[in-house]
Amino acid sequence: MNGKLRQLHQSKILIVDDSIEEMQMLSATLSQYGYTVRGASAGSMALKAAHALAPDLILLDIMMPELDGYEVCQKLKSDQVTCDIPIIFLSAIQNVDGKIKAFKLGGVDYITKPFQVEEVLARIENQITIRRLSQQLKEQNHKLKIEIEERRKAENIAFRAYQTKNEFLARMSHELQTPLNSIIGFTQIMSRDTNLKLEYQEYLKIINNSGEYLLQLINEVLEISKAEAGINKIEEKDFDFYYLLDSLEEIFKIKAAKSKNKLSFIVAADVPQYIKTDEKKLRICLLNLIDNALKFTQNGSVTLRVWQENRSSKKNEAQYLYFEVEDSGYGISEEETTKLFDAFVQTESGKESTQGTGLGLNITRKFVEMLGGEIQVESILGKGSLFKFYAKFTTSERSQVDTLDIPQVIALKPGKQVYKILVVDDTKESRLWLSKLLESVGFKVREANNGKGAITTWENWHPHLIWMDTRMPVINGYEATRQIRFKEIERQAEMKTVTHKTVIIALANSINLNNKQEILAAGYDDVVPKPLTEIRVFDMIAKFLDVSYIYNKISILSNKDLIDNKYLSKARFNIEALEELKTMPKAWLKNLYYASSVVDESLVNSLIAEIPNNKNHLRFTLNYLMKHFQLDRIIEFTKKALGNEKIN
Repeated sequence: MNGKLRQLHQSKILIVDDSIEEMQMLSATLSQYGYTVRGASAGSMALKAAHALAPDLILLDIMMPELDGYEVCQKLKSDQVTCDIPIIFLSAIQNVDGKIKAFKLGGVDYITKPFQVEEVLARIENQITIRRLSQQLKEQNHKLKIEIEERRKAENIAFRAYQTKNEFLARMSHELQTPLNSIIGFTQIMSRDTNLKLEYQEYLKIINNSGEYLLQLINEVLEISKAEAGINKIEEKDFDFYYLLDSLEEIFKIKAAKSKNKLSFIVAADVPQYIKTDEKKLRICLLNLIDNALKFTQNGSVTLRVWQENRSSKKNEAQYLYFEVEDSGYGISEEETTKLFDAFVQTESGKESTQGTGLGLNITRKFVEMLGGEIQVESILGKGSLFKFYAKFTTSERSQVDTLDIPQVIALKPGKQVYKILVVDDTKESRLWLSKLLESVGFKVREANNGKGAITTWENWHPHLIWMDTRMPVINGYEATRQIRFKEIERQAEMKTVTHKTVIIALANSINLNNKQEILAAGYDDVVPKPLTEIRVFDMIAKFLDVSYIYNKISILSNKDLIDNKYLSKARFNIEALEELKTMPKAWLKNLYYASSVVDESLVNSLIAEIPNNKNHLRFTLNYLMKHFQLDRIIEFTKKALGNEKIN
């Protein structure tokens, strides 16, 4: 035990006792056990020694001349330098009141004389241990406080950097999206001119597609920023999954032809047509993967496969769709696949192609995870790549899906009130596009280039609806909206009658849409992201004003057959119709190929009429292709059905 105590104790102890003999005896004993001991025979000396020595513990006698032990203890505890030193009282006083007084003054223990050395050692050891642990705890707390403070400072710096980045992105997205809004918008207005030459219509398509591509790049940067900040949210909706696949096939058909690639969409027959999930995020994932596959493949093939596992017929039960995008392109080295999904990272082939931002796959991975799935890649350098992922969904019904019939508005129906609309934007091109669009269908329109002008025009003209940009010089949209709302209340109070409230719709760039509640709190009725589209503009006006539109007879996106008949989705009939086509007689197939090649429509229709009733997929598909002048697709299908069979 002695060895253990010597090992444990290098502590300093101050003994305060007017009995020199007792003090010397106790000092000698404690020194044997490794303690550094000092003595004081009077209270005044004890106070000085406590300051000079800074002991780890004080053994304090009570009965002393001048200052007794109680007074010494009181002075030590009232001194900032010595207040934390533990004090053990040594006294012949055995009454309870004396002990209670000692503890009240701050003593940590009380030893009655005469004492046993072992008892004193044990009590000292106990208090020294408590003091050491207390000091360690204080030191740890101090370190923890420093760490917390440093972390708080780092978080404040990071938050300020995050705010700066968001403000920069907001400014940049505003600066970039504004001219793109004009480019895309004016091509839409010009394309409404039916007298325009076909050559110019083609030029407009090129301008529009280029603008959409630039917008996609901007949105990729914004999406990755949102994902990093945890802003992105799942927005589920019911939609036609076949139509989504059809639109993707149409988008990439020309690109595949240019790179001499064979593009195939293989969709399992049991994949449901109507599903519920985040359509936008799923579309972006497929867009990025197919676009990448085509980008790095020449004279090869790109295949999208879609299937479902563990299908359930129960409504609202979560299920999973599985996707594979396979190409026969350049491939990716094993070292590069490990960092393929990192932001701003491109493979060697990607760098050589000088296409893209290196963000597409990073966004795809984040979106796949948000969709409840996981993405993987398999690749062999020089032979191609296979990207596969799955996504959660629930089955839906046709009645729950928004119609795809989106006709073009060409005028306001007569007999309704002619509404006044104010367009407020500091960018001239944006104002001009929206004004021309609204005027072209019959609205009365005025413009203002900042919030101050908006307030003045509102006071003099009293528009029914205002399109108000949020970011503007002089007075921004928020403040202008607040002032208009305040003036409405004042005017209503003066007139003592209820007047029409002006509808104010915020025009915000996509990154500011995250502050939608703040925007609405300023007095806006709704928020619309830039760049605007015709459909969004007219839908929003119809939401708030009693208007009816006259539509172009030819719908720009509608396809009643595609909507109403499940057989007429290209993504679906590519598989089912082809299987039925393969079972038709060879002579019939050769006749169909010949009739389609020479554009003999009457012969094609006659051959379709010969299709047996049990081949509904085939009949509906061929009728659809004939109706939409897609004889080239019939030739393509017939070639596949005949296989190696000689046509001539």
